[in-house]
Amino acid sequence: MSGESEGQEDQGLELLEGSLSGDDITVPKEVAILPLKDTVVFPETMLPLGVGQERSVQLIDDVLGSDKLVGLFAERDEFEGESAGFDDIYQTGCLGKIHRMMRMPDGSIRVLVQGAKRIKIEKGLSNEPYLTAKISPAEDKLEDSIEMQALVHKVSSLFGRLLSHMPSFPDELQVALANIDNPVSLSHLVSSTLRVKVPEKQELLEQSVVEKRLRTLTGTLTRELEVFELGDKIQSEVKSQMDKSQREYFLRQQLKAIQDELGESDEATSEVDQLREKLNEADLPDNVQEASDRELAKLSKLSQMAADWSVIRTYLDWIADLPWNKYTEDKVDIEDAKRILDEDHFDLEKVKDRILEYLSVRKLRDQLSGPILCFVGPPGVGKTSLGQSIARALGREFIRISVGGVRDEAEIRGHRRTYVGALPGTVLRALRDAGSSNPVFMMDEVDKIGTDAFRGDPASALLEVLDPEQNDSFRDHYLDLPYDLSKVLFITTANTLDTVPPALRDRMEVIRLAGYTEEEKVQIARKYLVPRQLVDNGLEEGRAEFTDAAVLDLAKYYTKEAGLRNLERSIGAVCRKLARKYAEGDEGPFKVDDGDITTYIGKRIFLAEAKRRTSTSGVATGLAWTQAGGDILFIESVSMPGSGKLSLTGQLGSVMKESAEAALSFTRSISSSLGVKDDFFKKNDLHVHIPAGAIPKDGPSAGVTMATSIVSMLTDRPVDSGLAMTGEITLTGQVLPVGGIKEKVLAAKRAGISKILMPAHNQNDAEEDIPPDLRENLELVYVDRIEEVLNHALALDLPFEVPEPLE
Repeated sequence: MSGESEGQEDQGLELLEGSLSGDDITVPKEVAILPLKDTVVFPETMLPLGVGQERSVQLIDDVLGSDKLVGLFAERDEFEGESAGFDDIYQTGCLGKIHRMMRMPDGSIRVLVQGAKRIKIEKGLSNEPYLTAKISPAEDKLEDSIEMQALVHKVSSLFGRLLSHMPSFPDELQVALANIDNPVSLSHLVSSTLRVKVPEKQELLEQSVVEKRLRTLTGTLTRELEVFELGDKIQSEVKSQMDKSQREYFLRQQLKAIQDELGESDEATSEVDQLREKLNEADLPDNVQEASDRELAKLSKLSQMAADWSVIRTYLDWIADLPWNKYTEDKVDIEDAKRILDEDHFDLEKVKDRILEYLSVRKLRDQLSGPILCFVGPPGVGKTSLGQSIARALGREFIRISVGGVRDEAEIRGHRRTYVGALPGTVLRALRDAGSSNPVFMMDEVDKIGTDAFRGDPASALLEVLDPEQNDSFRDHYLDLPYDLSKVLFITTANTLDTVPPALRDRMEVIRLAGYTEEEKVQIARKYLVPRQLVDNGLEEGRAEFTDAAVLDLAKYYTKEAGLRNLERSIGAVCRKLARKYAEGDEGPFKVDDGDITTYIGKRIFLAEAKRRTSTSGVATGLAWTQAGGDILFIESVSMPGSGKLSLTGQLGSVMKESAEAALSFTRSISSSLGVKDDFFKKNDLHVHIPAGAIPKDGPSAGVTMATSIVSMLTDRPVDSGLAMTGEITLTGQVLPVGGIKEKVLAAKRAGISKILMPAHNQNDAEEDIPPDLRENLELVYVDRIEEVLNHALALDLPFEVPEPLE
């Protein structure tokens, strides 16, 4: 059952004089309940209601035959049925008196109801044929005070201002407002008139403290008034803008007619014609041509002063500038490509072979598709220059962008045209600069892409760009048109794959580039670095030369890197000294030998420390892998009286700490074989430290080195100074494989190590990745058990089981 208000707000509120106070109406103990849909009735108001439900009609008939009193209660918003129960209506309502009733031809009735007093439902009595309930009056709590008078004045003022913005309300409201000085009557009048939602009106009806009710009305009226005033302001501004636009339109039409008579062309029309000619020459795809024609037609109808003129003009310029159907012709000559790669890069045979295989497939299939190449290696090993060589071998344009530190997805996909100053993303901008749709496109530093929760994920935006199955219809947010990237040869570079998202890594074929040996650095310096630095520093051919011994000295004692950048800087530093000599009158020629280096750039920076550092017991040399290549590290162990605690320092990660605990546990398990007393670990504390504490360290590969360091301290035997090791340790003493073998061997070679202990499971990696010249004067020992490591490192004779040979 429901009673629905018909046009309550539009038809106006009927105001009663005198009788509306309800003082002459006695609240009965029981009353019939009429639920109201989307309507809240307040005391001292009169309201027309439409009643259509059959039992609601019966309720009205029964009430008119008695005292004409009815309980008017609003239905809750969540109720969507037709016959509301006590749980579906609010428990506070208004006692109303029916004054008039009119039957309609469709069987429904219209009644005029007077709100009398606020009432509450104490107990539901019956549901049939209609709701009846036991009720009680809800008395208003009114205290006369200066604050109450101020609230009455404020509400009257705000309501009066609001009425001036609502012409649909009758003028009698203003008169009634001026004659009301009772706070209760004022609150009922304003509450019933406000156009707010049912829950807000119901809250006002339920509030028994008049002061709180008026405070709530003050906030609601202020909000509604701000909305109306803002609407009026917007309407005024729109009207003013429309008047201005119409005036400009008529003036421009007159100006155009005058120019036509004088034979003068409009500047805007001329620009549109030039743009149309430019687009016609761009050889656009059909769908792009349709979109550009549509935008061009829109542009031709706009004034140059219009806000959209420059936006559309810039958009069409971008469409015209992109190389939609422009391609360079590939020259796939495998022998020539091999020559170019050999000219530009020394060694890197495995990498060159993979690139040549890639190009061979391109030659046979006449298309270049498939996995995206990803060059992974330390800085300065030639990743970017390899991409340039591939472009030169193919005869394609080469473009490079760095995505390191990019945090905004829009950098890749562009901004939508709705933004001020919007542009396409870096992908399309780079293609525009290249002038062809099939360049060699290198994305540097994909492992350093940033993320920002508010700006999207750039790595995810790259998924479509680098997926050969999807990038034939790449859609930039700015253009909002499909662009074919399938002919582009994408190459990415990274220092490590750890930070590359798995989904992105899955789309790329990884080609690893390890660091260079000292011999390789000498060869590269002689062929590339020295000639380039001599030219850069103004030393013409014949004025200066570097001996191989001098370059080796620079590589060995002045740089500590897997790549070549610092070596080239050091060569450049020597060349600048020579250039100064030449400028001061010494015309040379100059020959730089290893004995001259300290004269030019000072004392040696990096010295072989392994022998000095491992001269005492408790110190072992380990091998580590970093993003910059391989490195050696020293692990130190000492004991002191205590309670058996283990201290770990050197800014170690959680994995390395667990490796230290595993190493100690295994050492304790074989302490009897080492001649260590059982109570040693209870009466002494152990401290394991890895120097260079400012550098974070983590990973499992230092496990065997930690165990060796601890055993060296316990047995008071120094570790062989020419020996280094790597491998993960288990609690049972097994040595597990690790990664970065070539980088670690290179680091050992640079440090003057002559013997390396590594896991037997890494033997295949070592034989495949380590060239013969790197193995010269270097003994590689493959171990399965930690006892083997200790026997080699400390000249012990610990027994161990020989494992079965690997298959």
